[in-house]
Amino acid sequence: MPATRQSSKPTTRRSPRRRPQRGRRIPRAVKLCVVCAAAVAALLAWAAAARTLAPLSNSNRQSFDAIIVLGTPADSDGNPTPELLDRITEGVHEYQRGVAPRMVMTGAAAHNRFVEAEVMARVAEAQGVPASAILQEPLALDTIQNACYSSRILESRRWHSAEVVSSASHLPRAAMIFSHLAAEKPAGSFEWRMHAAPDNLTPGYYSSGASVVETLKTARYLVWSRWIESCSP
Repeated sequence: MPATRQSSKPTTRRSPRRRPQRGRRIPRAVKLCVVCAAAVAALLAWAAAARTLAPLSNSNRQSFDAIIVLGTPADSDGNPTPELLDRITEGVHEYQRGVAPRMVMTGAAAHNRFVEAEVMARVAEAQGVPASAILQEPLALDTIQNACYSSRILESRRWHSAEVVSSASHLPRAAMIFSHLAAEKPAGSFEWRMHAAPDNLTPGYYSSGASVVETLKTARYLVWSRWIESCSP
């Protein structure tokens, strides 16, 4: 019997169909991080621009009813820190120049047991300012309260203008706060001007760090404090 002839034609196998490759999906967590980073960057840019554009006065006056010196914490022994001493000394210089006949020292025991206003008044007296020319505002725990409570002292005595002394890095945010405060009063009823205390004793590295901190605080003020925090009590 003749052998069966096998077909020499090779059998073809179908190769599996390749699916079109899709781009890798970005995890939601990564997207969220990118969005948050962009939002933070935009907020910081807004804060930096606001600090640059902050008005430094609402008046052309050269003399005022009072000089308001904004406090910052004393050290753990109750002595002024270099930054606080710079502020006090510049306030005293302005008083001696005749910018105003009195000084208002504002600041509570915000970060330790020493009341900032009391420390500032003591140093100003030691630098030659009569005690009768110094008023203390010992309740303010932040810059908004500094502005609020010191302006109340002025209003209660029918004084309507002030030069505000603080560190250069602090002034833009303080200016926004005083500007907002003045806008809530009748036009022309409260005139103010910012005045920067030179960093004679404050270390340079501290001033640089303070500028970064103040930018963060400005961002917080723009989105939160300006709308939520009030002048009570």
